[in-house]
Amino acid sequence: MTGKTSGLILGIESSCDETAAAVVRAGSEALSNVVASQMSLHANYGGVVPELASREHLRNIVPVVREAMSRANVTFADLDAVAVTEGPGLAGALLVGITYAKALTLGLDKPLISVNHLEGHIHAVLMETRERSESPLELPLLALVVSGGHTHLYLATHQQGSETWTYRNVGRTVDDAAGEAYDKVAKLLGLGYPGGPWIDALAPHGNTRAVPFTFAEIKHRAPRPGITNKKAPANTEGPHFDFSFSGIKTAVLRYVETHNMRHSIESRRAALAADPTLTPKSGAVIELCDQQTLDLIASFQYAVVGNLQRQTFAAAEALGAHSIVVSGGVAANRELRRRLQAEADRRNLPIAFPSLALSTDNAAMIAAAAWPKLLAQNFASEDLGATPQLRLGQQ
Repeated sequence: MTGKTSGLILGIESSCDETAAAVVRAGSEALSNVVASQMSLHANYGGVVPELASREHLRNIVPVVREAMSRANVTFADLDAVAVTEGPGLAGALLVGITYAKALTLGLDKPLISVNHLEGHIHAVLMETRERSESPLELPLLALVVSGGHTHLYLATHQQGSETWTYRNVGRTVDDAAGEAYDKVAKLLGLGYPGGPWIDALAPHGNTRAVPFTFAEIKHRAPRPGITNKKAPANTEGPHFDFSFSGIKTAVLRYVETHNMRHSIESRRAALAADPTLTPKSGAVIELCDQQTLDLIASFQYAVVGNLQRQTFAAAEALGAHSIVVSGGVAANRELRRRLQAEADRRNLPIAFPSLALSTDNAAMIAAAAWPKLLAQNFASEDLGATPQLRLGQQ
C-alpha cells in the first residue's frame, strides 16, 4: 500500500447465528468487537434454524455495525477497508453480511476484502498474541480449528517478506464435528443448547474412566466416479490426521438405552424447560443429574478431548510444526485447554488459545485476517457471493 493509511478495517461476520462487527487496527488492536447472539432463539429448537438466523441478521446488521463504529470512536471515512465473511456457513446468513458490506464499500468507495471464516478463527489467536506484545509464534504453526461445524487441522505459514498466508489442510472430521457431538449428546441427555457449556460445567463432577469410550482408526475409501464426500480428504496421499465423532455419539445413545436412563433424562429435560433461568453454571443443575449421568458426561468429554489431543500432537510431530494454535468455539472448553497446554509444556512446544470472547464467532477475527490481504491489495471482486462450502488452503 502507498500513501497515508489508518490501518483500520471494519470486519463483518454473519456466517451462522451471531451478527458481529468490529473495528481492528493493523490486524493487532481491536478497537471494538460487538456481537448480537441468537443463542436463546435457536435454543428453543435445539439447533440453528437457517431461515430464522437470516431474519435475525437482517434485523441486527445495521445497529451492530453502528455500535461497533461508535465504540471504536471512528467514522466510515477513517476506514481503509471493509472485510466480510465469504464462507463457510449458512448461505442466507452469509448473504446478509456480504450484501451489506458490498453496499457499504460501494457507497464509501472503499475496498472490500473477503475472508474465510476458518482463517478468521486462526487469526483471532494471532491478533491477541500481537496485542499482548508477545513474540510471534514460530512457523510453521499447526492450527486446530474446532467448533460446532468444523474440526480441522491446518499447517500454516508465510514466506519471509510476504504477507500472504498459506494453509494446508492435514486433518478434518469425516462426519460430525466435535462441537456437533457435544450438542447432540447434551440434547440426548436432556441438557440445554449449545451443549458444550453444559457438558464442560458438569464433567468435573463425574468419573472420567467410568465409561471406556474408544475411537477406531479412520480408513479412507478410494474415490468412486461421480460420488463426492465433501468432508473427506481430496486425496489420500501423505499423512492425514482426521477425526470422527459420530461413533461416540452413537455409543452414548446405546449406553443410555442399555442402562435405562430415559426416565431421568425426561425429568431433567422437563425441569430445565420449566425454569429457563437455569444455566450451566447454576448449582441446581448438578442436582438434576444423578451420578451415573455425571460419570457418562465426564467419560464422554475425556474421550473427545483425548482424541483431539492425540491427533493434534501426532500431526505436529509428523509435520514438524514449531507451534500450535487452538481456536473455535470448543477452544473455550476448560479440559481441552488444560490437557493441550499440559501436553504442549511436556513437549516444550509453544501453544496459544483465544480469549473466551474470541473463541466463538466474532468480527474482530475477520478484520484481523483481512489485514495481510489489505497489505497485499488482495481485494474481493464485484461479483462476490456466499460460498457455504468454502474450503481453506491446499486440501
